[in-house]
Amino acid sequence: MKYILPFNKVRMSDVEVVGGKNASLGEMITQLSSSGVRVPDGFATTAEAFRDFLEYNDLDKKINDILKDLNADNVDDLAKAGAKIREMVENANFRPEFENEIKEYYEKLDIDGKGTFAVRSSATAEDLPDASFAGQQETFLNVAGLNDVLDKIKLVFASLYNDRAISYRVHKGFSHSNVALSAGVQRMVRSDKGSSGVMFSLDTESGFKGVVFITSSYGLGECVVQGAVNPDEFYVFKESLNNDNKAIISKKIGSKLIKMEFKDERKKGENAVKVVEVPKQLQDKFSLNDEQIEELARYAMIIEKHYQRPMDIEWGLDGVDGKIYILQARPETVKSQGKKELNYKLIDDGKILITGRAIGQKISVGTVKIIKDISEINRVNAGDVIVTDMTDPNWEPVMKKAAAIVTNRGGRTCHAAIIARELGIGAVVGTGNGTDILKDGEIVSVSCVHGDEGRVYEGALKFETVEQSDEKLGDAGVKIMMNVGNPALAFKFSQMPNDGVGLARLEFIINNHIGIHPNAILDYPNVNDDLKLKIENAIKGYDNARVFFVNKLAEGVSTIAAAFYPKPVIIRLSDFKTNEYRKLIGGEFYEANEENPMLGFRGASRYLAPNFAECFKMECEALKIARDEMGLNNIEIMVPFVRTISQASSVINLLSKNGLKRGVNGLRVIMMCEVPSNAILCDEFLEFFDGFSIGSNDMTQLTLGLDRDSGMDILVADFDERDEAVLFMLERAIKACKKANKYVGICGQGPSDHIDLAVWLKRQGIVSMSLNPDSVITTWKRLENLK
Repeated sequence: MKYILPFNKVRMSDVEVVGGKNASLGEMITQLSSSGVRVPDGFATTAEAFRDFLEYNDLDKKINDILKDLNADNVDDLAKAGAKIREMVENANFRPEFENEIKEYYEKLDIDGKGTFAVRSSATAEDLPDASFAGQQETFLNVAGLNDVLDKIKLVFASLYNDRAISYRVHKGFSHSNVALSAGVQRMVRSDKGSSGVMFSLDTESGFKGVVFITSSYGLGECVVQGAVNPDEFYVFKESLNNDNKAIISKKIGSKLIKMEFKDERKKGENAVKVVEVPKQLQDKFSLNDEQIEELARYAMIIEKHYQRPMDIEWGLDGVDGKIYILQARPETVKSQGKKELNYKLIDDGKILITGRAIGQKISVGTVKIIKDISEINRVNAGDVIVTDMTDPNWEPVMKKAAAIVTNRGGRTCHAAIIARELGIGAVVGTGNGTDILKDGEIVSVSCVHGDEGRVYEGALKFETVEQSDEKLGDAGVKIMMNVGNPALAFKFSQMPNDGVGLARLEFIINNHIGIHPNAILDYPNVNDDLKLKIENAIKGYDNARVFFVNKLAEGVSTIAAAFYPKPVIIRLSDFKTNEYRKLIGGEFYEANEENPMLGFRGASRYLAPNFAECFKMECEALKIARDEMGLNNIEIMVPFVRTISQASSVINLLSKNGLKRGVNGLRVIMMCEVPSNAILCDEFLEFFDGFSIGSNDMTQLTLGLDRDSGMDILVADFDERDEAVLFMLERAIKACKKANKYVGICGQGPSDHIDLAVWLKRQGIVSMSLNPDSVITTWKRLENLK
């Protein structure tokens, strides 16, 4: 009988022998080491050894008798049964031959007698494409010495009968007696002196496969997996990485308040790790540098290519040797399945009680149950919203009853997030103080449809659901593009039928991902104390305020461009009005109070103004990074609100001066055709641009002399893009572009609101329509049926 197999003798074909986790470790060691993927060495006990252990102690029949009539949905009965079985296993003895074989392989691994090890569980039914078994059994860290290893192997065996593991097998339809356990003994990576985390070879929320998503925090990885910390988060675009371009398209700094590290001294029976606070100066820095982030992403891509499926990977950065190691790799089991999903849309608006990271892209309504610890889970009823500090795998039996989950701590790869996705429920994690803000028994709406931000609203808000369509769409006779403002929703929207992005507004990225007036950024640190503190809080992790602004803007742009790559993505330069700029942090110090901002200091006139020159330069730097350094040459530029021919000429020259020369590296520069002068002198304006994108909102208000921000009902009634005077302007612009053989599209609200306008535009020969995402399918169907 074979009790032990070293990892270098194990392949994925050995899942039934050493379980999914250990089989994967052996597969990577034997097959991917030559590709540079580092995996710590070790050995695994076999399933045969586990079954022999049960038989040797007469446990198999006893365990079966306890479990055969168990109702796993009864939390109390489940707890009693699990505790009884674990006690029996922990008090049992190893067969002498088994113990001797463990000693033999341990001594080969721990040559100098100073090694420390992780003892991990690996079940023979785990890590299947449709069942993750994530965290169901135990892992023990910083294990040292043969006796400690033997003790932890027995505890790993007992963990096959944790409450959560028993419940999970029942609900996944696995027979208890058909699942065996292997214990993996693996060299510890000293990430307690470095950092660690989890990464996925796709976006965990949308299923978008073009990126690697990485979470990272200081110390051992348990804090990230458990959700005890809010980690740093990074997205890496695979195509850019393949082309040896700068590939990090998003970086978000986490609070990283605590970390897990080795204890200096250990006592028998005590846990050999401890949790300590992270120094403030480290909290305010990213736990990985750019080179390490890209190295991790390369590993993820190598592993994904080898396994031919999206993967969920744990990693550690050794703080002693400075190298990155892969600790586990398993199939991603939720988004990679391609199951048809519901699209949720919030109809009502309400008071936001708290926000955090959104998990699941769903909306749920339920009664808040504040759960302090696992001893209170009996209080949870079906349809409740569980609100707690953090969850762990022991919570799984009750989590499936919840309508949604809200936690104080955790990131998008923590236990609560992983289980919520698998159970198909929404979660808002890392709220900070959800257990203090939300009140036990109150009705709330948990909404995860706003991109990164998850929101908990007061009361029961109305929402609607629409089943995601997978029907094939025909030729609409015109390119259907999208208006995309929020980079956090770009991955999701890119998977709808589309011909690219016809309008991505820079001001949305500035407002939501930066939030600070660009002049305040440039004047920092020479600003007042209150403003200085706000800027310092925002720029954590970046070298200085200017670098923060440029990089954050580049990240937002590149995320949208990457999501739709290689389809064209038209980025409109910032078009804040003065009243909108004033709302940014520090804006009141730099913006005048205009009577009518719609007709004021905006668009091209702002870029050309001396007091905005450096601000505009930062915008250009961000676009240049995305296009030239990241290789996202599908980015095109659109210039808004160009009033005069002189402005057109000056802006094109200014763009060229700032490194964005029209025609270089295929750069197209489009003009927003939205001022009547643009249509009247369309031929003259087209001499400076590669085409027009019609802004029907501003063209309507300026043609009809209506302030669309007025709000007066009598004026709103007259605001109509289909007015004959407006259509005259649109027709003139379209004809001019067709005559000059240049691009012409429309990105205003009109075609989204009025199908008859969309039909008219198609008949006029417009090249593309950029629509709001929720109207793309409807408009597409109407146009494809139009003869």
